[in-house]
Amino acid sequence: MQMGFYFDQTRCTGCFTCIVACKDWNNVPAGPASWRRVVITEKGHYPDVFAACMIAGCWHCIQPACAQACPADAITKREEDGLVLVDQKSCIGRDNCGICLDACPYNVPQFGSEKNPRMQKCNFCADRLAAGMKPACVDACPMRALDAGPLEKIIEQYGGIREAEGFNFHPAVMPAIIFKPLKDNACRTQSKVVAAPGCFNEAG
Repeated sequence: MQMGFYFDQTRCTGCFTCIVACKDWNNVPAGPASWRRVVITEKGHYPDVFAACMIAGCWHCIQPACAQACPADAITKREEDGLVLVDQKSCIGRDNCGICLDACPYNVPQFGSEKNPRMQKCNFCADRLAAGMKPACVDACPMRALDAGPLEKIIEQYGGIREAEGFNFHPAVMPAIIFKPLKDNACRTQSKVVAAPGCFNEAG
């Protein structure tokens, strides 16, 4: 079985509740690391404008490049549910390595501000999953723009669209996420991209 996410881009307002819920539940300290992020793409010029929000985080890829690249075998893909998990004790740190960040096409790996920080990222709220609950970001979203569950059931319920505004599907890694995209039918010219919180560890 492979767990996965669903994101309804037409519902997301960029309120960042998912970011706060993730940090709170997983005790992610204040600083540069944020397991859940939101990227806002703006297009056009007033009064003909378009904006779309795209969540960013680990998509628990079916073929995770980070796990294949890690020289310390600190990143593994769990067989029973496909979650990509990090053993921080085995990670040799960004100052000594950082290969996972280079390998990931989505700039997922996150690092704190301490010396030689160990990699951290979304773990699909594995503790909540074990208790029969959905990830904190899913339950917290006031617009019900997020869902999570077995990828096969997600596809059955929501369809199989793999791309959205601000997101490109990389078949080499096969991210486990399905979308209802917000479409820019006028094909406006992109004017601005804003990532929150901050940047992607200076890499995205």
